[in-house]
Amino acid sequence: MTPPAAPSLALAPTFDLERVLASIDRMSAQRPVAAHIVAQTNSEQASARELSRILAADVALASRVMKLANSAFYGMRGRVTSLQFAVTVVGFATVRTMATVALTDLDDESRLPEDFWEVSTSLALAASTLAPRFAERPQDALCLGLLAQLGVALLHHNDPVGYAELWAEDRSFAGRRSGEVQRYGISALRLTSVALEQWSFPPGMVVPLKQVDDPGSFQGALLRAAFEIAARLTDDGHQEIPIEAVSCGQLRERDVVGVLDQVRLDAEELRAAMLD
Repeated sequence: MTPPAAPSLALAPTFDLERVLASIDRMSAQRPVAAHIVAQTNSEQASARELSRILAADVALASRVMKLANSAFYGMRGRVTSLQFAVTVVGFATVRTMATVALTDLDDESRLPEDFWEVSTSLALAASTLAPRFAERPQDALCLGLLAQLGVALLHHNDPVGYAELWAEDRSFAGRRSGEVQRYGISALRLTSVALEQWSFPPGMVVPLKQVDDPGSFQGALLRAAFEIAARLTDDGHQEIPIEAVSCGQLRERDVVGVLDQVRLDAEELRAAMLD
């Protein structure tokens, strides 16, 4: 008797990168204020006054910027009382990141894999906390971590049933990336880099995404280390990788304990600022 076939993921849809990227343009049309902010922050004429004027037209997004500016991350709790000051405190890159989250529906948890934001906030806070060890700005690293999983959302939007199965089947970041390539021909991280390039994000945001899987790449080391920290916090079955190996020797295990504690402390506040 022929043994039953092993269960497998639902058949993958024909993956059309151009169609997925075109869907971003459709999302932009639905969130014109967020799309305007993303475009405006790429302009040399951008100013805090102009960005706050545009931002004021989207009450939900403006309130999130205010909430983040008053969070523990910026050390300004309760002291930021105007939107223009909030834009100055968090910086243009962070405002652009929050607008990107809004226009790509990353702020709608019903359209994302389970625990997406638990992973994303852990990743972002780990990156920002570790950033000085890699001569990077914490604010820029926070943005990189928050947007790193944009490709996950795009794949999930395109194939919700199949991607949800893939997400549940393997909790490891490396395993999921391998599954994504097998199923779609592209990893979510690579898709993120393509999307950010389309929006004219700077190379400092794009290159780490392209090089995170190269263990010898220093430019990918901060994001690799952040992924390792996030995995230790969010995956009970994670098999730890020595932090020295993923960080190109910039970190030791003794450096990790304080980072884990800090991320645990701040994760819920960051999630609330991004979504509520």
